[in-house]
Amino acid sequence: MPEKEINNSPELTPGHRTCAGCPAPVIVRAVLESSDDPVVVAAATGCLEVTTTIYPQTSWNVPFIHSAFENAAATIAGVETAFQVLKNKKEKIKLEQGEGVFEKQFGFDLANKINFIVFGGDGGTYDIGLQSLSGALERGHNFLYVCYDNQGYMNTGGQRSSASPKGADTSTTPPGKFSTGKTQFRKNLMEIVAAHDIPYAAQASPHNLADLRSKAKKAFSIRGPKFINVLSPCPTVWKFPPGQSSEIAKLAVQTRFWPIYEIENHRLKLNWEPPEFTPVEEFLKTQKRFSHLFKTDQGKKEIQKIQQKIDLEWEKLKQ
Repeated sequence: MPEKEINNSPELTPGHRTCAGCPAPVIVRAVLESSDDPVVVAAATGCLEVTTTIYPQTSWNVPFIHSAFENAAATIAGVETAFQVLKNKKEKIKLEQGEGVFEKQFGFDLANKINFIVFGGDGGTYDIGLQSLSGALERGHNFLYVCYDNQGYMNTGGQRSSASPKGADTSTTPPGKFSTGKTQFRKNLMEIVAAHDIPYAAQASPHNLADLRSKAKKAFSIRGPKFINVLSPCPTVWKFPPGQSSEIAKLAVQTRFWPIYEIENHRLKLNWEPPEFTPVEEFLKTQKRFSHLFKTDQGKKEIQKIQQKIDLEWEKLKQ
């Protein structure tokens, strides 16, 4: 497919109301542009859904289904199954009654292929929607799930999610006299997804759209359930200037906080390896949600723990 300007994507039109600097629309456009075939999109409740579908307007120029927080994967699984049933019905009618009878009877034709996609934030993926995602992956439905991971419930005030990093200042884990922010490490969703033995899973960053497009295109070429986890820095709740989203995403990769890799048929491949060591504090210091960690000895110990965890996870990936 020829390269297109990311801002001219006809599938997600301008006029949505995402915050300045939010990478979610860029992520969506990159994925949609990577499909050579028609798409059907389902989206969980969240920032993306709320800001792109304010009634009576919509930015979606493709078939779009808004599901509840917890069941976007189940919804797309049902749509994909219905499509397969209709295709089988068409073939049966064609054999029994001849070419073109299905189209006359039902009033529409069926594309040779449709790519079914879910977009969900980390709240609707790591947490509330994990059960329906797990079920759809286990059943083997032919769809792509894309998580735009902004590491919190940003649509409802910036509460912590299981994707929020250790030490993060969120509205439900504020730092104080007896707290240094969120006490738990973030959930490793990629390991959970990979444990379902799906044919393709990948992690990507919006600072490298070529890599994201390549992974989406590969996912569309594979039959079965696929998953792509994309970091989506949130200027509003991470507390950084809107113009720095791409640079902060890049720092996340350079510090190995957010490795970019793919798992295809059980084989893990690191897509990029930092040429030199960059401490995670270089990523943390760009966001006010971590600023309290640099002010106390206890906070600095938390940074050391975060670094140790990153080093451990990196070595696991390399092995």
